[in-house]
Amino acid sequence: MRLGVLDGHAVVVSGDWAANVQWASQGRLPSDPMALLDDWSRTRDWAAGLPGEAYDIPVDPIALSAPVPRPRQVFAVALNYPPHAAEAGFAPPEEPLVFTKFPACVTGPHTSVALPEGKVDWEVELVAVIGRETSRVGEDRAWEAVAALTVGQDLSERVTQLRGKPAQFSLGKSFPGFGPIGPVLVTPDELDDPDDLEIAALLNGETVQHDRTKSMIFPVPELIARLSAVLPLFPGDLVFTGTPAGVGNRMNPPRYLTDGDELISRIEGIGEIRQYFTAACP
Repeated sequence: MRLGVLDGHAVVVSGDWAANVQWASQGRLPSDPMALLDDWSRTRDWAAGLPGEAYDIPVDPIALSAPVPRPRQVFAVALNYPPHAAEAGFAPPEEPLVFTKFPACVTGPHTSVALPEGKVDWEVELVAVIGRETSRVGEDRAWEAVAALTVGQDLSERVTQLRGKPAQFSLGKSFPGFGPIGPVLVTPDELDDPDDLEIAALLNGETVQHDRTKSMIFPVPELIARLSAVLPLFPGDLVFTGTPAGVGNRMNPPRYLTDGDELISRIEGIGEIRQYFTAACP
């Protein structure tokens, strides 16, 4: 199943067409994607029986908004690809390095981002979306806790992020628009191998990041197991799983986002998101 949000309404997407969940279910299911995630198994089972004629709304990719608009918790993982750890000057970590992005930064797949002062960088990431309340789940069952996968950008203002000793990440990762996700939620069964997906970021048409998610040091099931061992996970929680090598602050010379830049983030089998950047706020 592929679930998106058009004009504030949850829709099931098939190719270039969508079905409004509330209309197609004759009101048995709500239009709020957060409510659907609260009863994900019912939503998924209903969508599996949806007839082809129900898909009667043309999908304009630019009209899609965040498929998880109000997550309770947003986790992110640093240095989860060995080449990225190496370019940052670190050995691969022995434990997941977890920080948070504040939920107010979450936005949709096609957005314009006003650049704050500082040095704004890109980080394409696979995002796992939790589909049920989960506590202390084992790795062998962790995929059962995942409702879907989506594409994300962990946009980062490096001055704020690295200010202080020790540095703290969350504020520098949470400016308005710094958590774009989408274009839709894709259930793992839609993918040939949800543990091995091509991931890439393109800046003004040039590929700046490229890898496969099987390169992750801590794959999705291990991250879910480790997080849920510490605190409960709730439907709609987001887990940004880390970025491949190729971020701007590790280039020589460093390259940061500027007015007029276009950033495309892609993941195989899920789709792409697209951000445009405008001049720094006064």
